[in-house]
Amino acid sequence: MKLLALITSLLYLIPTAPAASYTDKFKQYQSLSRLAPIQLDDLSYDDITSKPRDYFATVILTATEARFGCVLCRDFQPEYDLIARSWNRGTKPDDLRVLFGILDFRNGKAAFQKLMLQTAPVLLVFPPTVGPYARVDDSPLRFDFSGPISADQVYAWISRQLPDGPKPPLVRPIKYMRIVSGITILMAVVTLFTVLSPYVLPVVRNRNLWAAFSLIAVLLFTSGHMFNHIRKVPYVVGDGRGGISYFAGGFSNQFGMETQIVAAIYAVLSFSAIALAMKVPRIADNKSQQVAVVIWGAVLLGTYSFLLSVFRAKNGGYPFFLPPF
Repeated sequence: MKLLALITSLLYLIPTAPAASYTDKFKQYQSLSRLAPIQLDDLSYDDITSKPRDYFATVILTATEARFGCVLCRDFQPEYDLIARSWNRGTKPDDLRVLFGILDFRNGKAAFQKLMLQTAPVLLVFPPTVGPYARVDDSPLRFDFSGPISADQVYAWISRQLPDGPKPPLVRPIKYMRIVSGITILMAVVTLFTVLSPYVLPVVRNRNLWAAFSLIAVLLFTSGHMFNHIRKVPYVVGDGRGGISYFAGGFSNQFGMETQIVAAIYAVLSFSAIALAMKVPRIADNKSQQVAVVIWGAVLLGTYSFLLSVFRAKNGGYPFFLPPF
């Protein structure tokens, strides 16, 4: 009976000894760095990725030294630190074990050579080989960086490689300096507005100023200013006879100079109508008022006649015209 009990005890100890070893290995590496990623070298990299393992090992192989010229490696370093810190601080299932490590080229040349890596950074996720989340195919999952990547994108990819279930959210630290700077700038703007409001508000509330801005905007956009920017039209072109053509044929074409001429015509027509409607009625002398009416009426007639002639020049089939053009 004593011999049978001894044999049973030995059989019980044989399968549990390896489990205890890889469980202790996880706790050992987890205690090395509870917030930031674990700094690895060739030996620790081989150890953390060795079999058997009952945890996910997420390792980024990078080259952050300036002499290697890997700008992406240096830019992503704080993002990877954020991923590891968010995972280690967050609430997660007890049986879901994940280690985050970082292997720099200066400490892991042998690992880079073994993996035949020619570029960096490269992110590898080693799935567990034993335990509830063990996989038949335990080869590492690889994430290659094709350009600037944010922590949110990489964390989403890592989460897809892990088992389904709740996972810690990615939490970015509060940037207090940015908040303080924003409040300071806001207070400065409020103070400046309070001091300058007696001088600025009368200008802002001036109806004539807003009318002028509105009229200029209307003239620009109705004359085809945006069309020129979109189509990248030429300013003027030659007419084939040694001269210059200011107007493009057809209603769907125009030149830059043509836009300015049409805007000037619209401006003259607008000011003529404004003068007849607002300025002339305020003239007290009857004869002067009659002369002003005749002058502004002639300007209005001549300018509008010229505008119609421009339309006829662009399209010979345009049926309307006015003298003297």
